[in-house]
Amino acid sequence: MVADLVRGKKAEEARTILTFTVKRASEPMLKLLNSALSNAKSTKNVEAESLFISKVTVDEGPAGKRVLPKSRGRGEIVRKKTSHVTLVLDVKREKEEKPDKKAAAKKTAEKKPAEKKDKKVTTKKK
Repeated sequence: MVADLVRGKKAEEARTILTFTVKRASEPMLKLLNSALSNAKSTKNVEAESLFISKVTVDEGPAGKRVLPKSRGRGEIVRKKTSHVTLVLDVKREKEEKPDKKAAAKKTAEKKPAEKKDKKVTTKKK
């Protein structure tokens, strides 16, 4: 649930969301995000304002097994689940102006006059 809150957000916005989220998983996610931001700053020389979270996945990790004593000398196995969190940051690129398809079609129509092709293709069946 916490990963869904920050997926696709800007890094600074995600940091604010994680700071004020009242979920147990928000603290480790915030720690991971801060680590990723400092890593990007030191290795790639990229500022936090230009980064956004492009991908967040939470996968199942190894389960730790413990024994809980029960009645009659039995033991119940308790599985302590863990998870692997992958966070990918990407640089926010400026939107490149894409040429409008209609405008491009008009320009090509102006350059080349429309020629009518009245050729009919007939095939003979044997």
